[in-house]
Amino acid sequence: MEDMTFPLLETKSTPTFTATAVSLLAFPTKTELQGCWELCRLHNNIGFWVVWLPTAWSIAMVYHAQPELSAHDALLRAAIYIPLCFGVKSLIMTIDDLLDCDIDGLVERTRNRPLPRGAISLERAWLFFGIQAVLGVYFAFTTLSTIALFASMAVWPLYIIYPTCKRWTNLAPIPLGLMFKVGIFMGWSDLSLDGVVPWRTLVPIYLGACLWTITYETVYQHQDKIDDMKIGINSPALLCREHTIPICFVTALGFLGLLTYGGTLNDQGIAFYVSVAIAGVMLLTALLRTDIDFPSNCKDFFLLTPLLGQIILGGFVADAVLHRWEEGVAF
Repeated sequence: MEDMTFPLLETKSTPTFTATAVSLLAFPTKTELQGCWELCRLHNNIGFWVVWLPTAWSIAMVYHAQPELSAHDALLRAAIYIPLCFGVKSLIMTIDDLLDCDIDGLVERTRNRPLPRGAISLERAWLFFGIQAVLGVYFAFTTLSTIALFASMAVWPLYIIYPTCKRWTNLAPIPLGLMFKVGIFMGWSDLSLDGVVPWRTLVPIYLGACLWTITYETVYQHQDKIDDMKIGINSPALLCREHTIPICFVTALGFLGLLTYGGTLNDQGIAFYVSVAIAGVMLLTALLRTDIDFPSNCKDFFLLTPLLGQIILGGFVADAVLHRWEEGVAF
């Protein structure tokens, strides 16, 4: 009887749980570290400015309104918010890339981001996000006052909702503004000596800052409108189309008007109004000169954003200092 041999069946080996865990938790490579840096947009800090500046406005406002506050306390609180706002910006940018990675690879401006180009795996990027979230929650609970913490927590759900917006609405700048500008409430509540937050004063400035976000984000999104139309996703640029400039002119005026109104309620003085006037002229002039069909024009308009916020902050600070000097109040 002949010996009969049977070939061994080839089986696919599946990674064990241990192997998967080791791979997931391995020390990051240089390429992955660069990918994490870019996920957080640490190479481009406009996101930091649009989060920190409203917080700094609020700190300058309470410093103006409460003479008992020292400049040391105000500066210290503003400094503490610098790493906190970097953290918020980094967390939001990371989750935005995670939830948008399938779209980013199809858009010219974003296809070289870390996830589309494979600098870091999706699983490792989620781990990186988880680490950021845990650290963020820890520092929020240990650093912020109760009211500031609640104000921050009120917009946490938007961190997840915002990146999905382009799939179902053209109005993504609205949640973006709501979560980026919440520092207007946090700065005052963290520094106020009596624990009272003047919502009637701060809400108009918050809403105005949200209108500012709608203004610069709508223009900015015109960079991607051709790709967005091809892919079939939503965008404020596609909603406003050729009416973008007049619509954004109105939202910009709304921002300046509400900011001025809130400043009036806080008894701000001439330095504040001068800064708003300067920023307003720069904003409206740049908007009217922007050709939305040229991506470089749209980007240049967007890049003006931090400077405008810094000018307004300078007005708030100068006004507080002048007020104390005139009243003979210690700094």
